[in-house]
Amino acid sequence: MRKLSISFYRQADVVQIAKKLLGKYFFSRIGGELTGGIIAETEAYAGITDKASHAYNGRRTTRTEIMYLPGGVSYVYFTYGMHHLFNVVTNKKDVPDAVLIRGILPVEGIDIMVRRRGINNRKQLCNGPAKLCQAMGITLEHNALNLTGDLLWIADNGFSVPEEKIVTTPRIGVDYAGDDALLPYRMIYRHPDYLPVKNRK
Repeated sequence: MRKLSISFYRQADVVQIAKKLLGKYFFSRIGGELTGGIIAETEAYAGITDKASHAYNGRRTTRTEIMYLPGGVSYVYFTYGMHHLFNVVTNKKDVPDAVLIRGILPVEGIDIMVRRRGINNRKQLCNGPAKLCQAMGITLEHNALNLTGDLLWIADNGFSVPEEKIVTTPRIGVDYAGDDALLPYRMIYRHPDYLPVKNRK
């Protein structure tokens, strides 16, 4: 299994990257503890043209500045005063595209994830972006990391999720984005061991 090269993240089509990330392996080594699993759910955010993106209309803040770096770094943010969310920055410098990793199928360090999450239901360990970060030990300390490094990385074992196993839906929790909330930018790997959270609408 090999780490994804930096060129993977610097492709131009963020929606296709979100789809291609399904089936890849996402790992963390936090506090010396290795955890990870198969990426089963992603959401694409298309930079300055996407009303759901933190960088919509070229917005630049202390938080979003990381999105303007060349692809291949982590964008971790804190929301609702309690949740960390992990994103992959994509595309070239000054094009602030990103992919939110919404969920994984746990395969590595499951006992560690259970301890961090305080639950022992494998299907509930990482089936949401905040759950994922808690299980994998990801916090704001892990913002702006190179994703070819040794703390956070994504690897490929050569497997591609068949097209018929990919479900595409609108994103969750972006009603403020108007018409852009309806864009089919959420990708789900239809797998018997993964339970995606349903949109409340």
